[in-house]
Amino acid sequence: MGTFLKQYGLFVSLIILCLIIALPTPEGLTIAGHRMLGLLVFSVILWMTECTSYPVSAAIIITLMVLLLGFAPDMAQPEKYIGTSKALTMSLGGFSNTAWALVGAALVISIAMMKTGLDKRIALNILSLVGAKTNRILIGIILTGCILSFFVPSTTARVACMVPIVMGVISAFGIEKRTKFAAILMIAIAQADSIWNVGIKTAAAQNMIATNFIKQILGHDISWGEWFIAALPFAVLMSIALYFVLLKIMPPEVKEIAGGKAVIQKALEGLGKITTQEIKLVIISVFLLLFWVLEKKTFGDFGIEGDLAKTLIHPFDTSSITVVAVTLMFLPKIDILTWEDTSKKMAWGTLFLFGVGISLGSAIISTKAGVWLAKSIVPFFGLSYSSAFMILAILALFLIIIHLGFASATALAAAMIPIVISMLQEVKTPGLNIIGMTMILQYVISFGFILPVNAPQNMIAYGTDTFTVKEFIKTGIPLTIIAYGLILLLAATYWKWIGLV
Repeated sequence: MGTFLKQYGLFVSLIILCLIIALPTPEGLTIAGHRMLGLLVFSVILWMTECTSYPVSAAIIITLMVLLLGFAPDMAQPEKYIGTSKALTMSLGGFSNTAWALVGAALVISIAMMKTGLDKRIALNILSLVGAKTNRILIGIILTGCILSFFVPSTTARVACMVPIVMGVISAFGIEKRTKFAAILMIAIAQADSIWNVGIKTAAAQNMIATNFIKQILGHDISWGEWFIAALPFAVLMSIALYFVLLKIMPPEVKEIAGGKAVIQKALEGLGKITTQEIKLVIISVFLLLFWVLEKKTFGDFGIEGDLAKTLIHPFDTSSITVVAVTLMFLPKIDILTWEDTSKKMAWGTLFLFGVGISLGSAIISTKAGVWLAKSIVPFFGLSYSSAFMILAILALFLIIIHLGFASATALAAAMIPIVISMLQEVKTPGLNIIGMTMILQYVISFGFILPVNAPQNMIAYGTDTFTVKEFIKTGIPLTIIAYGLILLLAATYWKWIGLV
């Protein structure tokens, strides 16, 4: 069945799209909204079956949006069509979005890290500090995933950096690839990155999707610091859980690697002295991190009183300051990057998919399809007057289940976050914090713990042939259960105390 869908998924999704459009438009739903819901189902099937690459699926979605919306009645003037020109503008709207600019800039920063070798230097320095005991090496892997998530704003890039380093360490130790020790290190690389995608706003593209829709629909721009304060306890506790789950389920064959520290030190020495380019990148990265942390902060937040108390420390939003930092890297005399190097290594397909994902979600909102769908779903799940805790419990479980069919959290966020927001807006429970609830549910979208195909970082690690699908599932299911339980625990305590729930 899986092979059939991979081969014929495009035709199956087109047939279902045609069937949905052929149905009578439900009462209260615009024709444009009807067609957008059909296109949403089409997109989900396309992404779940992986019958085309993500960039190709993005091109197909743009084309269908132009055709389907172009010949749909305009909502403001039903006697006229929207027109293909306006529909094309809608389908390309995501590419003029600040979130799209941020993801593009983040991908460039990742290229700079890899080009200079700064990412490897950070990783090897952390590993050199932890020692040669197998449990301490595991701690080093998890800690490295955490540290890199602050400075390398691309999950795929972080894992792509770590995998060859750890494979080199495994080879130098003389350890077979198909051992429990090798397996837990590789699984830890992928899972730690998924965990810290939750902890850091700028660590993953799907977070940019969510914060963009929160800003677009709810009018609130979540700062780097707001996200970090809310998500940090989850990421820290899940990192601890990852350590114990891996050691309990797949205990390594040996407790210490003879000469392990020397091997890592040799690899570090092989990098040579830190280069001028690395120093420049460190300076830019540290300043960028400071600007992220201080976003929306006033002098009063640091105890300064008087006229300055309500004055912002700096006026830059996350996207703008990141674009400035990237531009600096290309300037003469700084020369961290060249356009030739960057254009060859840039993940253009990821950036293309991201822009189309924003456009798809925005069109679902503007055609009122999301509101109509929410009005239909909320009563079905009995959420209209449910408590915030119960709503989180149901929707988080729903997102965990649906993620099993997705290989991209970015695609999942693009499809689901606008609908999640619309659903929460339909709930009549007094005092519900829609912004906080949406942010928490976005954390769940980053859960790619169960299957290797649930996230690109999982597939990179799986490609090393150090673990089986069964071993990944064996550790992934307990991690997912713990993560779900932690969502509920924090919703009942910490997130409730700080006003998110």
